[in-house]
Amino acid sequence: MEIFSFLLMTFLFGSGSFLTIERGFAVDHTNVTKHCVMPKACGVHGFTDWFKVGRHCVKYFNTPANFTEAEFKCRSKAPGAHLVSVHSNKNNGYLLCLVSKFNPGNLRIWLGGFEFFKSGKFFWIDGSFWDYQVWTSGEPNHMYTSTEECVEMNWKEVGRWNDDSCSVKKNYICAFKQRGMLEKDLE
Repeated sequence: MEIFSFLLMTFLFGSGSFLTIERGFAVDHTNVTKHCVMPKACGVHGFTDWFKVGRHCVKYFNTPANFTEAEFKCRSKAPGAHLVSVHSNKNNGYLLCLVSKFNPGNLRIWLGGFEFFKSGKFFWIDGSFWDYQVWTSGEPNHMYTSTEECVEMNWKEVGRWNDDSCSVKKNYICAFKQRGMLEKDLE
């Protein structure tokens, strides 16, 4: 029994590299910045207030918009920009740190994920492969309906995802591929 308990604890808490959330705090009151590692500056000329997350430059926008509005606003911010897609635990943590730094009182944001035509399958709006997910327990709970088809972060559990109605206005994070912009700088 002890071996099983040890293995279970190692499996559940072994990596420890994401975030430590203080016990007893609600989503809106959790001090995540205390345990955050902020991403570095993007390094692309003209985008000095954007941050490097994976192969992308990202920026948090504290201007609530529904999912569609947020996507179109992202497209107007930088060439090739979309709502952010997330492909690793590390990158999910970076996004959480950005939101926590710029708006600690309201952590809920749109990500670029959506359910494709009530199929139960989620896709990234930037066309990248859906290779990572970290849903809140019990989510997504409205698959196969048109009630909640868009993906948000930090609804009930900090750092985790939820499916929500695309018409709800939330802050958001935009992203563009860093390599594509660097190539444009060289032209």
